[in-house]
Amino acid sequence: MKQLREDFPIFSQEINGYPLVYLDSAATSQKPQQVIDTVVDFYTKYNSNIHRSVHAFSEQATGMFEDTRKKVAEFIGAADSSEIIFTKGTTEGLNFVAATWGQTYVGQGDEILMTQMEHHANLLPWQQVAEKKGATLKFIPITKDGLLDLSELPNLISQKTKVVAVIHASNVLGTHVDVATIAKAAHAVGAKVVVDAAQTSPHQKLDVQKLGCDFLAFSGHKMLAPTGVGVLYIKKELHDLVPPYQFGGGMVFEACYDKSIWQFAPYKFEAGTPAISQVVGLGAAIDYYNKNINFDDARKYEAQLTAQAIDGLQQMEKIKILGPIEQLKTSGHLVTFSVDGIHSHDVAAYLSNFGVCTRAGHHCAQPLAKKLGVASSVRASFMFYNTPQEVETFLRVMQDIKL
Repeated sequence: MKQLREDFPIFSQEINGYPLVYLDSAATSQKPQQVIDTVVDFYTKYNSNIHRSVHAFSEQATGMFEDTRKKVAEFIGAADSSEIIFTKGTTEGLNFVAATWGQTYVGQGDEILMTQMEHHANLLPWQQVAEKKGATLKFIPITKDGLLDLSELPNLISQKTKVVAVIHASNVLGTHVDVATIAKAAHAVGAKVVVDAAQTSPHQKLDVQKLGCDFLAFSGHKMLAPTGVGVLYIKKELHDLVPPYQFGGGMVFEACYDKSIWQFAPYKFEAGTPAISQVVGLGAAIDYYNKNINFDDARKYEAQLTAQAIDGLQQMEKIKILGPIEQLKTSGHLVTFSVDGIHSHDVAAYLSNFGVCTRAGHHCAQPLAKKLGVASSVRASFMFYNTPQEVETFLRVMQDIKL
């Protein structure tokens, strides 16, 4: 892990004279030199639009773009590269599904099932569908320990359930969701399954077929790639049922003044000039994972860092840890907590003074924060490039906060 850390140039920087301790990877990960070089190399040697021209640069750029589509398909276990749609990120992917499939097939009296842990990016689009179509939102509850209470699933899924849209792992609590079990119950009543995998794609091997999902979205920037690129998986059998999300160049086969015919997937879902360099950078990030990261080892290592942080925080007074502590110690990559009497923004600002970067607020999951009874909280999140020494620095600064 120490050798891999050397691939990340940002860690040579300091904040206020203190070494950078970056514990905010759940918001966005840092980028290895290999990804940075690939993006610079693209703009230096191959920059061109794709799928349009036949000159050498365009052919090369198109090849690099489509090679990444194949890499992503293999990376997440998709059956065919046509199931991979490039987006701006998880948020656009989830909005895509709600605005196309959701607005087309969800109707009056139908039900949409989610969890009480959803990020705004998943919750808000389905709220809009429910409001416009006259559908009802239902939620799988969480226990007092922050686990998902799947014992309620038989009571929540019915013949009225049209879609089940769930987070794969909570960005606040760190709780992992048993998507395969939920998907099996959903498909038994004919419902489609949408998965927000933003928090799991950087930390574990995804397999969309084992998960049993119909749609899955994640972001490149959380898994070593540039910002502005994400992936939406759409199961091939649904391609003809999902209308285009946007319209314009590249997605149309034949355009007439009165009517037009769309391209086949994935191209009918990718209107306009895409984020070409970002997609190429995503391909480089996947190459980095494939070459350097064993997901089982990385997950175990990140869980050790999480356990170290939790054990240290539990020794301090007036600190409340949110989420399933035992699960986090064995398979987590983050710890979220509140400090009695001190606003989370003040805690995060104090940590930053000493070079420690964390996240503070309601983490774009405001209904969950309200349910937990906390206005805001601090989140420290870990990746394979973090070290036990950094966790010790974080705990030492936390210990110095005057409670």
